[in-house]
Amino acid sequence: MSSSQKKVVQYLGEAQASEDALVRVLQSQIAMTPRGAYRTALERHLDQTREHSARVGQRRRDLGSGGNPLTAAVGAVGSVVGQALALGKTPFDLLRGSGGEEKVLKNAKDAYASEALEIATYTAIERLARAVGDDETAQLAASIRSDEEKMLDRVLREIPKLTDAVVRAEVKGDRSFELNETGAADAVRKTATRAKRSARQARKVPGVAQAEGEIKGALASEGDLAIARYDALTADEIAGKLAELSQVDLAKVDAYERKNENRTTILSRISTLRGDEPWAGYDELTAAEVQAVLSEGDDERAQQVRTYERAHKNRAGVLKAAERELATA
Repeated sequence: MSSSQKKVVQYLGEAQASEDALVRVLQSQIAMTPRGAYRTALERHLDQTREHSARVGQRRRDLGSGGNPLTAAVGAVGSVVGQALALGKTPFDLLRGSGGEEKVLKNAKDAYASEALEIATYTAIERLARAVGDDETAQLAASIRSDEEKMLDRVLREIPKLTDAVVRAEVKGDRSFELNETGAADAVRKTATRAKRSARQARKVPGVAQAEGEIKGALASEGDLAIARYDALTADEIAGKLAELSQVDLAKVDAYERKNENRTTILSRISTLRGDEPWAGYDELTAAEVQAVLSEGDDERAQQVRTYERAHKNRAGVLKAAERELATA
């Protein structure tokens, strides 16, 4: 496979991961949306999104992605990040806003952002493919981008109506529906446990934790961050709390900060803290779980844990366990 093909396959892999993630997000949004024209549009786009994923996947196979371990790995990481984020988003969506109308409006705003991202993705793929003489991929990207542009317009037309519904419900007390009428509560109960398990499993893949944080941070609001009252704190106050955060949360804060205040004090501190965990998934483990791994007697791992813990959570039990293992080496 030529270098130009590898790059095209890489971009296609990222696009397919995005489509697969969007399938799950649309499923959760549909569950929270009352029956009507907008829900029908979401259901239609769900079918379309599945078709997009299949078409992109077929093009990747045609280009020979199955025989290239590097591109396969890129696709696997992208897919697992996307699916973990989408699964984890379902229970979070149910908590957004004070009523059903506001939740649907917030979901529509998310849908608009997702469609814009998809359009940018396929615009880049089309441009790349034409530059390297891959007309078939370029045509595929242009076709899918056209579908996404139509959905973007559809969502934008819906937002004023959904905003009016919020005014009627939240200001005038005239609610149009309850979430339990849409099946959202049942959908959330069924997926919440699976979401947590999938997200935790996904982060065991090297690179996933930071990628997840960056994606979440790009779309995050203040309330989504691991540091409470983030926007009200000074740069020094925030910097003092960063060592307690996981790599996912550090990446999320980094993306949020760059999008908003872009303060050097915070970004520099994050830069010193970001790096590889002692092993993929480390930040998801409790102190007891880390100690259990250390008891296996791996000296190199104990050294990595000691260094990482000192710079981050600084848990006494973990540090003692690491020191103990190193002392008996």
